[in-house]
Amino acid sequence: MTSAAGALVALLAVGAGVPVGLSTPAPAPADAPEREFSAARAYRNVEVIAAEPHVAGSAANDRVREHLVATLRGLGLQTEVQDAVAPEAGQLSGAAGGATLARVRNVVARLPGTDPTGKVFLVSHYDSVQTGPGGNDDAAGTATILEVARALTTGARPRNDIVFVLTDAEEACLCGAAGFAADHPLARDGGVVLNLEARGSTGPVIMFETSRNNAKLVEVFGKAAPHPVGTSFAVEIYRALPNDTDFTAFLDRKFVGLNSAYIDGGAIYHTPLDVPARVDRGSLQMHGDNALGLAREFGRTDLGDLRAGHDDTYFPVLGGLVRYPGWLTLPLAVAALLAVGALGWLLRRRGRATAGTLAAGFGLTLLPVVVAPLGAWLLWASITTIRPGYAELLDPYRPVWYRLAVVALSAAVLFCWYALLRRRVGPAALAFGGLAWLAVFGVLLAVAVPGGAYLTTLPALAGALAGFAALATRRDGPWPVVAVTLAAAVAVVILLPPVVLLFPALGMGMGAVAALVAVLLGLAVLPVVDLLHPRAGGQRGLLALRARRLGALPAAAAALAAVVLAGVGLAVDRFDAAHPVPTHLMYALDAGTGKAAWLTREEKPQPWTDGYVDRSIAVADDFPGLGNSEMRAGPAAAAPLPAPKLDLLSDTRTGDQRVLRLRVTPQRQVRLLTLHVDTSTATVRSASVAGRDVPVEPGDGKWGFGIVFHAPPPEGVEVTLTLVPGAGAVSVRAMDASDGLSGVPGFRERPEGVGVVGSHSSEMLAVARTYPL
Repeated sequence: MTSAAGALVALLAVGAGVPVGLSTPAPAPADAPEREFSAARAYRNVEVIAAEPHVAGSAANDRVREHLVATLRGLGLQTEVQDAVAPEAGQLSGAAGGATLARVRNVVARLPGTDPTGKVFLVSHYDSVQTGPGGNDDAAGTATILEVARALTTGARPRNDIVFVLTDAEEACLCGAAGFAADHPLARDGGVVLNLEARGSTGPVIMFETSRNNAKLVEVFGKAAPHPVGTSFAVEIYRALPNDTDFTAFLDRKFVGLNSAYIDGGAIYHTPLDVPARVDRGSLQMHGDNALGLAREFGRTDLGDLRAGHDDTYFPVLGGLVRYPGWLTLPLAVAALLAVGALGWLLRRRGRATAGTLAAGFGLTLLPVVVAPLGAWLLWASITTIRPGYAELLDPYRPVWYRLAVVALSAAVLFCWYALLRRRVGPAALAFGGLAWLAVFGVLLAVAVPGGAYLTTLPALAGALAGFAALATRRDGPWPVVAVTLAAAVAVVILLPPVVLLFPALGMGMGAVAALVAVLLGLAVLPVVDLLHPRAGGQRGLLALRARRLGALPAAAAALAAVVLAGVGLAVDRFDAAHPVPTHLMYALDAGTGKAAWLTREEKPQPWTDGYVDRSIAVADDFPGLGNSEMRAGPAAAAPLPAPKLDLLSDTRTGDQRVLRLRVTPQRQVRLLTLHVDTSTATVRSASVAGRDVPVEPGDGKWGFGIVFHAPPPEGVEVTLTLVPGAGAVSVRAMDASDGLSGVPGFRERPEGVGVVGSHSSEMLAVARTYPL
């Protein structure tokens, strides 16, 4: 037991070092040296930028932009506002079967280099969603860039040009970044992009996305970022997800770079709670330290040769970054598989296991691998049944208790499985089964998700080598314990960070993924777990019964802990005025017919929302600008609101084609306009909006072609449609949308404890009308 205690203490010490390596730095005060980043100085700008919601095109956004321009010009930087109409970037879509654009006004400043080999672009967006002031998303990133710009102007000028790009309309469509990357002269030759984001309110800043062939970029990141938290696994996962940031627009062009964000505290994301006071100063400091360090390093690096021929595999280890070439991924995975196979052969040869027990150990190891994630899913399904408001949240307000409950549940499954099978199958065979599955997963990942193969390949390889060392020494000596403890420490260092980071990255709704990784970690440390059990074999009668009971204690303790932690989570994380239950509500009016409706995207409406809706409907026929999904709806009184005005500027024919030049003008303050064509009355051949051609990709349904325009100017938007008309009039439907439901007939202000869900359509007020042409 002395050796078991020592091994356990060693692993706990290593495990305790993992969160330390992922922790944020202490925020620097306002009187920090001028060449350093100060979270206190940056926070002053956060307070100005996030004083109120400032959606693209709003007067509040104009005020933010004026502050940014004045601040950058005050630093002596060449500063301009790029005023343009730009298309969306990435996989976002604002309309069914249509094209999305926006009027954007990007703030662009330049610090000229002394002998430039290229340009370094520091990018963040300064607009917010309509439902919140965006203290974290992305006033924090914008304020970070302002403070980095101040620090860079205090010392010697860099070798390369540094360009500060504060984009507009990111929340709407990534249009600001797309417009800059495609059209601005400074972007013509590409460069290195450092994009700063936030999808929460706290936690470490994670470098979660890179351009392809990232080896040299990752080398600089590991060397120049003071707090290099990033994993090649995260990059692989993000590349596969349908998510985008401003970084996407630059990747579509000639740019390379890194994308970083802090992501914990996601409950306030895109909500009215995302105020400056909710910005974690440590996360802000980490953003700034890394951005400043990388800007300086890329600022003096020859940027002509940053595209390596491969991606790196990399992961954080106790405050540093371990990396190796991606081309080693498959050879290492195969080596780990062969090493584990050799270990199984040696275990059989030494009499520690038989072919049957090795096969049983391999097959039965699938049980915890499957059962633990399933249990985590069932646990969260039970919790959301008790507290349905969680379904509308990215993560609970205080998620730590639930996260610990999932980890405890995973441990309970693993301990129970081990206690039940240890005497029948044997510890050596079960340890072999765990290592074998880690090695198999390593090969599968190396083929399908190369950047994530290290998660299982390296623990499997370390475990196999430890097994060789243990078998080569005296069984009752200290070296077998040392060997398996070192291998377990490797697994803890590699697998514990993803367990910690996957919870905020994916939310509790996908806590099963973190449970899977937790079980893989448990399988890797099975030999150390075995040290806590009574010796296998030799006991009879009461001694054997006592041994089995002692072996079941860890499983029982972990199961009890899971129940208690989940209960504490329910008791602690209650909805109240400071942590309101999220609700979604919209109002839609057909100005032509005078019919109106309340709409919500809540699948199971909360009690407050349920007072407005009573059925499910498809909205695409009446409001194609809202998409084609079903919503819950209820009758509403018609408000005296005008629909957008549609003027026919010209109508010409060329052969069988008809060219309509239209102007769509909002009759009130709105944040978007939409125009859809009934494709049963005409086939659209080509279209342009504000002089910019847009793709024609007809969709399904009545209104098969559409255009969405964010931040429209008061004078309206000109649209030209070239189409083949049908027998009668061409039917088009115009819609505009504003924010805020106060003053709408029948709307009741939310009571205390009822909040707004973080959605781009929350609180939307839409007015539509059909026009025959």
